[in-house]
Amino acid sequence: MGGCGNLFFTLVITFSAALITYNIIISANASLKQEFPGLSNPSSSSIKFKSAPSFSVDPIIKMPTELPSSKKKSKRLFHTAVTASGSIYNTWQCRVMYYWFKKQKDEPNSDMGGFTRILHSGRPDRFMDEIPTFVAQPLPDGMDQGYIVLNRPWAFVQWLQQADIQEDYILMSEPDHILVKPIPNLSRDGLGAAFPFFYIEPKKYETVLRKFFPEKYGPITNVDPIGNSPVIVGKESLRKIAPTWMNVSLAMKKDPEADKAFGWVLEMYAYAVASALHGVGNILYKEFMIQPPWDTAIGKAYIIHYTYGCDYDLQGKLTYGKIGEWRFDKRSYDNVWPPRNLSMPPNGVPESVVTLVKMVNEATANIPNWGS
Repeated sequence: MGGCGNLFFTLVITFSAALITYNIIISANASLKQEFPGLSNPSSSSIKFKSAPSFSVDPIIKMPTELPSSKKKSKRLFHTAVTASGSIYNTWQCRVMYYWFKKQKDEPNSDMGGFTRILHSGRPDRFMDEIPTFVAQPLPDGMDQGYIVLNRPWAFVQWLQQADIQEDYILMSEPDHILVKPIPNLSRDGLGAAFPFFYIEPKKYETVLRKFFPEKYGPITNVDPIGNSPVIVGKESLRKIAPTWMNVSLAMKKDPEADKAFGWVLEMYAYAVASALHGVGNILYKEFMIQPPWDTAIGKAYIIHYTYGCDYDLQGKLTYGKIGEWRFDKRSYDNVWPPRNLSMPPNGVPESVVTLVKMVNEATANIPNWGS
């Protein structure tokens, strides 16, 4: 009986050991065939891997880098930023500009992300709920020397330091820009994308510019013929450029020779210099925007910049330099809101001007409480 009991006990021990060994083997193999939570439905997966796993993976398992959804081209969104003073003149333009931003933002071929009006009056206004706004402080009294545009680089410095900007790129735009179609991210390979201005001539003013762009930084051709707007540039690049842009602007304004040479486009030259000092070149896009009345067709342009007055006689002939029988000039509304339903230009006026007036009229017709 004792021998039988010992034999039975030995068999139980042997069977138990075999069972434990079998379970260990099964468990070890099974773990290689399990999918990560959610991978059976990739679109619902919330798993994010900070680095590649250090273990080898069974071919049955699809890692995130192999999923079809990861092969889609990711958008390179940019944040649109517009500086404004808070005047009626700037405000009505910003409201029109933001209306068209919202219309174009989600259209095909758009890389447009968020929008911010950088209000450098130092105080909130009643349009904060209508337009996403960051309130920046103006320069100390007297520092702008009557040239209010000097507040622009200082406003950008504050915004870039204090705001939570989700996008990796910035489009610097202006209140008097109307977006005629959605804008893709035109910047590439660490270069900005900018519009070339015919009146920004670094070579012509090389002697003056060398005060701010010493020869050790390279040929004067490194300074692109641009302003700060329209420009699409990497956010981190702009964070470096902006303080230099501000300091160069102030230094140029204090320099009588530079102030006389550059006049009302001084801040534009300062941005071009600051960008070059930081080694950020720009792809020049002539078709980035048009400027009526000189540009007569929309073509492939993304932006209408209505900086110039448009004056025509009733036969549709341009009378630039002389107030026309029909006119649209933003300066006519420096202290008053433009009325709704502006009169359309006469027959013969080019497409660019007709489109501009139509787009202003559509915006003012649909913006609530216009003129109040």
